[in-house]
Amino acid sequence: MNILDKIIAHKKNEIAENKSLYPVKLLENSIYFDSKVVSMKKYVMNPEKTGIIAEFKRKSPSKGWINATAKIEETTIGYMQAGASALSILTDREFFGGQAEDLKLARKFNFCPILRKDFVIDEYQIVEAKSIGADCILLIAAVLEPQRLAELASFAKSLGLEVLMEVHDGEELDRSLNQHLDLVGINNRNLKTFDVSVDTSLSLVEKIPNEFIKISESGLSDPATLITLKAAGINGFLIGENFMKNIRPHQAAYNFMNDYRELLASHNEKVVP
Repeated sequence: MNILDKIIAHKKNEIAENKSLYPVKLLENSIYFDSKVVSMKKYVMNPEKTGIIAEFKRKSPSKGWINATAKIEETTIGYMQAGASALSILTDREFFGGQAEDLKLARKFNFCPILRKDFVIDEYQIVEAKSIGADCILLIAAVLEPQRLAELASFAKSLGLEVLMEVHDGEELDRSLNQHLDLVGINNRNLKTFDVSVDTSLSLVEKIPNEFIKISESGLSDPATLITLKAAGINGFLIGENFMKNIRPHQAAYNFMNDYRELLASHNEKVVP
């Protein structure tokens, strides 16, 4: 059993427990449930911002604890002030040290799109995402059959949520694209080996139809890499670990985004005659 299998097995038990503790009717009574969704598509494409989806992630299965002391309020507000287009909040507790309350708190202090980053395999989790203030959910092609992925995406859209589908290779992309998606993320991390290569994004970007917003994920630690990816057709970038490994993630994000903006301005000056 690989780590992904372990996560999904645990997630099934977690969902069953949550369904008994917090019925759907209770979730639907949340103050966030009927609130208007903030579009991640629009924010990622907004030229006033960087296209960066800044992630709050305390730990990961491959690295262990990355940052156990960072505060949601300070970090997320700092991310947005630095120029991030959106936030990604890990809500998985067992493997990533997150919780639903993290997203609720981020929602309280930020008016921006928030991605609920978790392993969604059941409609219940999508209702839950809406109830805690998420604007967008993640669906991972590696853990969902194409028909099931499309069903979950369709259900999310029925609640007004946007959908980011994550793929790791061309086969996942080809079989999983459907009309209910808004953004397609290319994860540069190999789920089997945990090796990271930006070449994954460069090789897949042209295979994604232009109707979808194209996001590169994982291993983005150099602002110059973003320039290369943007030139290849990538619209946005999901960055977490590179910020979170610092004692002050929001300051790391601020420095990174400033460097990126300077490089981008310089690059655009060279491109425009």
